[in-house]
Amino acid sequence: MKTVHLIIRGKVQGVYFRASAQKEAERLGLTGWVQNITEGVEAVASGKEVAVSQFVAWCHKGPARASVLDVVLEEVPYTSFDRFSIRR
Repeated sequence: MKTVHLIIRGKVQGVYFRASAQKEAERLGLTGWVQNITEGVEAVASGKEVAVSQFVAWCHKGPARASVLDVVLEEVPYTSFDRFSIRR
């Protein structure tokens, strides 16, 4: 099991990035959260290593209207969440 912290920069706000990330994480069976921040979108994803890797790959492209310029990835201590939520 693995947990990663991501900062996604680019045109990632106003393009349904958070809702799309939640849908993708749920499809992959991940828990964690996603939120908008000043420099883009921040996310934490936890679950099976293969699923986390697939989510990270998805974050490099995002939904159709997004234009991802950079993804900063940090592996953090494993944490389990109840679900994958959108933080406001």
